[in-house]
Amino acid sequence: MNAQALHGHLDALLLAVLEGGPLHGYAIIEALRTRSRGVLALPTGTIYPALRRLERAGYVSSVWSTVNGRARRTYELTDAGRRALAGERSNWRTFSSTVARFLGSAEPLLGSATPPAAPV
Repeated sequence: MNAQALHGHLDALLLAVLEGGPLHGYAIIEALRTRSRGVLALPTGTIYPALRRLERAGYVSSVWSTVNGRARRTYELTDAGRRALAGERSNWRTFSSTVARFLGSAEPLLGSATPPAAPV
């Protein structure tokens, strides 16, 4: 799945991943890939700008550390981020149940049946 298909949902996914505790960028990418069973294999060019956006919004904080001689930035969910995630979950439940009314069944939707064909 490409980043464009996630438009509007990536921030919520990142907040959900960070709900489990602080992670560095590569671990976040791996968590997305693992939890999605390989469907979300997103490039760093998608993830890092989103993390910076979430940090500017106050939903995520980050600290730099050095591990094995390499600089590593670790991201953590803030209290504001937890509240935002709760709101995203509520919005997702409403959105997904609404979309399921259209896409979740092979039965025709009320009012969308095609008119009967004219007699020949």
